[in-house]
Amino acid sequence: MPLDPALPSFVPGGAPADLTVALVAYRSLSFLPRCFETLRVASAGLRVRVVVVDNASGDGCLAWLAAHAPDAVVIANTQNVGFGRANNQVLPLLGEEPLLLLNTDAFVAPDSLRAALAALAADPALGLLGVRLVDENGLAAPAARRFPGIVSSFLHKTGLKRGDPHHVELVADPATTPGAPALRPCDWVVGCFYLVRGTVLRQVGLFDPRYFLYFEEVDHCLRTHQAGWGIACLATTTVVHVGGGSAAQMPGFGPRARQVSVLQVESELLYWRKHRGRPGLLLALGLGLLADTVLALKAWAKARLGRGAAGDAAVHARNARQWWTLARATGFGTRPTR
Repeated sequence: MPLDPALPSFVPGGAPADLTVALVAYRSLSFLPRCFETLRVASAGLRVRVVVVDNASGDGCLAWLAAHAPDAVVIANTQNVGFGRANNQVLPLLGEEPLLLLNTDAFVAPDSLRAALAALAADPALGLLGVRLVDENGLAAPAARRFPGIVSSFLHKTGLKRGDPHHVELVADPATTPGAPALRPCDWVVGCFYLVRGTVLRQVGLFDPRYFLYFEEVDHCLRTHQAGWGIACLATTTVVHVGGGSAAQMPGFGPRARQVSVLQVESELLYWRKHRGRPGLLLALGLGLLADTVLALKAWAKARLGRGAAGDAAVHARNARQWWTLARATGFGTRPTR
């Protein structure tokens, strides 16, 4: 039975649905009760199918699902296949309905599903939709984004350009701001709440399986744009996103917050090689190495002056070496390492 018998149940696999929700779980047991409770509340009056793909969590996730969410469809992987590949496993279970990719550490508001589906239905040219994101303290988190640029990313990382050049600002509350748009067009939306029209899935597909984690939604949104579909972020409903709940459990994340994940660097190299060719890959590699070298020198100088942590320079130096190591391991962006 559900956590609360008064809450809606999900429709079974194969039954008609208004929406299929895909949850990829990796050592995220602590998030599941809240994720499912908020999802059930938001499902009231809708036919919602929930598919959980467990990436060999080994933390009791499958037992919890059997006990508390027997109405969810569960796919149990024997190994961690990554975020994109796990979501792709849901595609054969779909009918004509839209697909919502939802992180296990993302908690929807009671109106989130209805508002997002209504926005998608209201604009036939809209292929993909995100929503406003906040953290646990209610502070706005990145949701609507511009496509990354090789040079702009370098300038932002090194501090030569202030502000986030890839951020698209959302108004705080369109309901109380005259003339403010509820929908903000953007290049791509963050994958923790990622609503895709069924037609887009049949035309474009979902994620490139080469990306283990990171850049899969950037790549998918670029292909969606190239196919002629619009992408937007809805500012009238809010989802709480803890952030990094599962990713922090994966190898490649150092104990220091400033250490760049090997997963992120690898995906970035694959992305630039795919969309900018060898010249773009070499430019991204060179600027990535240069950025971390500059940051290492700045951190060393600050430490000498007593204004920074002594280990920061070593962290950035490791990051710089990581770019070159992963470039070679991926055949300069032509193949994944996992």
